[in-house]
Order: sequence, then structure tokens, then C-alpha cells
Amino acid sequence: MTETTSAATRKGTAPTAKRKPRGEYAKSAATRTAILDAALEVFAESGYRAGSLREVAERVGMSEAGLLHHFRSKSALLLAVLDHRDALARELVDFELPDGVEALRGLVALARHNALIPGVVELYCTLSAEATSPTHPAHAYFVNRYESVRASVTASFQRVADSGRLMPGVDPGRAAVATIALMDGLQVQWLLDAESTDMAEALAEAFRAMVSGFDLAGIEQVLDARSADAASVTAADNTAEIPDASAGETA
Repeated sequence: MTETTSAATRKGTAPTAKRKPRGEYAKSAATRTAILDAALEVFAESGYRAGSLREVAERVGMSEAGLLHHFRSKSALLLAVLDHRDALARELVDFELPDGVEALRGLVALARHNALIPGVVELYCTLSAEATSPTHPAHAYFVNRYESVRASVTASFQRVADSGRLMPGVDPGRAAVATIALMDGLQVQWLLDAESTDMAEALAEAFRAMVSGFDLAGIEQVLDARSADAASVTAADNTAEIPDASAGETA
């Protein structure tokens, strides 16, 4: 509720516009989440260009027209999928933590988690390269994302510096750029040859060179919590009522 409630409502007069029942909001949110999960799977398996809206729709039991009720185009769905992926990643990395070292540990946890989802990693790597073209639908997304991540990782390294744990000569901004470049480069090498590198360990080794006493204390708990969250979400999705195609098309 906002502070701009109308006078008629404050006096008890029924508002002229009917509000959507809360249950319908929840159902719509569940449907959008199911679509995003399915789209992430389809794009990860087939690539963005080859992955079709029809296949995404079929995985959630609706028609393509029903899907377009929630996402007006394939480009809009792609951007929502990328945001969805970022939301999942933020469950492992909290850049708001006062202890910058904890945020860096979160990045290692993310690298370890990414080793379990090669299709998603491949999708991200492919899209980030393609999106260097200003005409790509995800160009603005990746420009903004890199800017945001650089700022967040820089702030984490700055908090490490403020605590006296950053190695002499290490600049927080340059360390952030190097960290992002390392993570992206490791993903490409790992996709080409999974046996060539352990992404999480390579990242942790880099942090040990930049942060005094860096260790992975608590990282298993972070990953266990992520697994538990994923299991609970899956269970909720399995019991959620997903509207059929006709409901999506007429809403």
C-alpha cells in the first residue's frame, strides 16, 4: 500500500477499479517462473537462436500464444531469463556483506556451482560474446551487467583493503577487473576441456595471492544452503497450479 490512497477509499467507498485476486497474482508469478526455468533449459540446450518459443511453451504445458501473454517477444524472454539467472547467482554471492572476504568466497562458491550447469555456462559465454554487437538484443544488458559487477566486486575488494587484508600493491578496481576476466576466461577453457581446470580452485588461488589469509571457510554451507533452496523451489513448483494454454491466452 502507498500513502496516496484515494479519499473515496479512505472513507470506505468501494474503489471503482477491481483488484486482481491475490491467488491470481501468485498463479501468474508461478507461471512466469516456470517459463523462465524452461527457457533457461531450452536456451542452454539449443542456444538462443535455435531454441524456440514453442519448445519453451511445451515444457510448461501451454501454447506459444499463451507464453507470449507473459513475455511479448523472444528478446523480452531472453532478457528476463538473464535476469533470472542473475537472481539465482545472487543466492550464492552477497555483495552487500560488510566482510568483503565473504563476498569473494561467494564468487568461488558460484564458480563451483557453475561447474554443475555446463549448458547455462555455455549459453552465458556465447551470448556475452555475441552481445558485443550493438544490435544484439542483450547488448545493453551485458554492458550494464559488467558495469554493475565491476562496481560490486570493487566495493568488496575495498572492504578487504579497509580491513587491512588486501596485499600491498593490489588496487581494488584493477583486482575487480582481473577477477571478472579470470572467471570469464576460466569458463571458456572449462567448456572446451572440463579436465583442463578447476574453476573454483583457480579463482581461490588468485584470491590467495591478493588477500591475506584467504580461505574457503563456510563455502560448503553456502553451497548446501543453495541446494536446499533449489530443492524447496522445485517442490513448490511441482505443487503449483500452472494455468493451461487457454487460460494464458484469454487473460
